[in-house]
Amino acid sequence: MDLKAQLKTAVEDAAQQMGAAVDAAIQETPAGKAGDYGTPAAFLIAKAVGGNPAQIAAQLAQTVRLPEGIRKVEAAGPFLNFFVDVGAFVRGVVEQPFEMPRLSGKVVIEHTSVNPNKELHVGHLRNVVLGDSMARIFRAAGQTVEVQNYIDDTGRQAAESIFAVNHYGLEWDGVQKYDHWLGEGYVRLNADPAKAELEPGIREIMHRLEAGELRSEVEKVVHAHLQTCFRLGARYDLLNWESDVVGSGFLSKAMTILKDSKYTSSPNEGKYAGAFVMDVAEFMPGLEEPQVVLIRTDGTAMYAAKDIGYQFWKFGLFEGMKFKPFATDPEGRTVWTSAPDGQPDTEARFGHADEVINVIDSRQDHPQTVVRSSLGVAGHTEMKERSIHLSYAFVTLEGQTISGRKGVTVSADAAMDEAQNRALGELSKVNPELAAQAGADEIARRIGLGAIRFAMLKAEPTRKIDFRWEQALALNGDTAPYIQYAAVRAANILRRGQEAGFAVDGTGADWDTVPDIDLALAKQVAKLPQIVAQSVRVHSPHVVAQYALDLATSFNAWYNAKDRKGKPATNVLQSEEGLREARLALVSRLRQAFEETLDLIGIEVPAAM
Repeated sequence: MDLKAQLKTAVEDAAQQMGAAVDAAIQETPAGKAGDYGTPAAFLIAKAVGGNPAQIAAQLAQTVRLPEGIRKVEAAGPFLNFFVDVGAFVRGVVEQPFEMPRLSGKVVIEHTSVNPNKELHVGHLRNVVLGDSMARIFRAAGQTVEVQNYIDDTGRQAAESIFAVNHYGLEWDGVQKYDHWLGEGYVRLNADPAKAELEPGIREIMHRLEAGELRSEVEKVVHAHLQTCFRLGARYDLLNWESDVVGSGFLSKAMTILKDSKYTSSPNEGKYAGAFVMDVAEFMPGLEEPQVVLIRTDGTAMYAAKDIGYQFWKFGLFEGMKFKPFATDPEGRTVWTSAPDGQPDTEARFGHADEVINVIDSRQDHPQTVVRSSLGVAGHTEMKERSIHLSYAFVTLEGQTISGRKGVTVSADAAMDEAQNRALGELSKVNPELAAQAGADEIARRIGLGAIRFAMLKAEPTRKIDFRWEQALALNGDTAPYIQYAAVRAANILRRGQEAGFAVDGTGADWDTVPDIDLALAKQVAKLPQIVAQSVRVHSPHVVAQYALDLATSFNAWYNAKDRKGKPATNVLQSEEGLREARLALVSRLRQAFEETLDLIGIEVPAAM
């Protein structure tokens, strides 16, 4: 029930009748102030047609047509305050489906993009969870979403791992997870005092990778990475390989587009003589050196130039790659891959985005801004504005800095194992009977993985995270288990109500008996569509994570509320007939809101806790 949207329309219609076209803001009134919602629209009308804002507010109160669920409106000086009809509002929340944003267009989200040379570590999980949650949220907002994962199969890291296997005579036993085994060779090589002498051999492997001779070796790592990410709940549509991006001529195609711009040049003299440079002064003001070299004097490309080519392809500025099936995800959907032996994308299935979101850590802030600016240089201003870098800060583990090269890390697989084991241990402490039952492992899995995902999401992406086990798995505070426990509590109320033979769908409800104390909870439930819209607008899932916390906190406050005599004020099953059914229906809608909200950030609700 998007009452705020209905009020906004009603106020704007009334303003139109008064001769003013305004964009009316509808806000919840502060605690202690009269009314439930308010608007300062009278100021805007006064500015448009003249007059005293307080007098205009009084006239507006007489003109506005109140939507269902609003009991009355009052002018308070220049402000307009609306009072909710509690019973009608709560009934509307219970009975009307959420009106999610209905956006259109296609969004390409690239995330994960971990070097295929060793296993993912716990720091990588932030990237995966951010990208996967954004994909879920944008889909909920009605947009077509394509999730891409970039595979750097020609880089030094992959070459070093493959070289180490041959150099040290390592043999995979077929039991150990392949990426873990390969990573051990990578760490060993980087700790080898003789590594500098091995450089010719490493370069030979790099050349073989660039030629595509060792692709099958890299594919084994990618399959292992997908197992890890699938377990965490992430899903992908397309894997794009560096060798295919290079082999498809994206670089030359992008440079051809840029050569037609007034912002690019190939100087004949000076320090940039013989290079191809791009002037980004207009798009990145304040730079000491606004000339960005794309192609060096020797004809080789800067890394940013390759990224520009890939970004241009994502927006559909040219075609080039071929594709074929690569894997099947846990839901049975095909994960596609770019491939030299694949089929051309004749139906423009991949890329062709209206918006592109690249989930990359904050070290790439400057290069990503250069990539974004290149779209402006090419004359595609709208694409530039819809080229988003979801930048995030690093993750430390129990206060320690993670280093995959030095082997100072915890693998993502081990982190998920640890989370599940710790969750089972906590379950054994608080509910030993439940921990001994057959479904305990599944409950522990949902709690453990939920704890990891939420810990990676709850802060704004630009804030550093220190992941600590005790905090992440706590039943109190800003954690997933705290939210999951509230959702389970709601389910338990519904179960007991059904066992007692009471309806939980609103049948028999007397909405006129619903008191004000239930209103705050219903208003919190009704916020979900606004939260989704806000998360899309700011390109961050932390908004949804915070809302999930707020929802749990509101429910717990309602559940534990006391009347003036200190007795429980909201005991659902002991409420009088009619109010009992209304409250059961509200709790049912709340439970659904928990499911929908947590699903947006990839967290499942356990059957019990």
